[in-house]
Amino acid sequence: MQIRFISAPAGSNSLWQKILAFIFTTVLVLLALTFSAVLVVVVLVVGALAWAYLWWKTRTLRKQMKEFAPRMDRTRAYDAKQEEVQRGGVVIEGEVTRVDVT
Repeated sequence: MQIRFISAPAGSNSLWQKILAFIFTTVLVLLALTFSAVLVVVVLVVGALAWAYLWWKTRTLRKQMKEFAPRMDRTRAYDAKQEEVQRGGVVIEGEVTRVDVT
């Protein structure tokens, strides 16, 4: 069984066919560029709306975190000061290496 492909000989396109093909290709490229530009804008707008929604929904959590952080710092400083007073010494931060000699 043989398959024969029937095609027009090369160079048989008329001038009008070439012009129409050029116009069709140009329109197709312009439509693709327009679609991609619109798609980029839509993605940016949806992303901005999602960010704004999350920012708005987490505002009370952020406020609580800001209020809680200074309290924790004061509490830690107070506890460290109390330990220092109880021990009657000075707090020196550093590393300790313990070596057991047997």
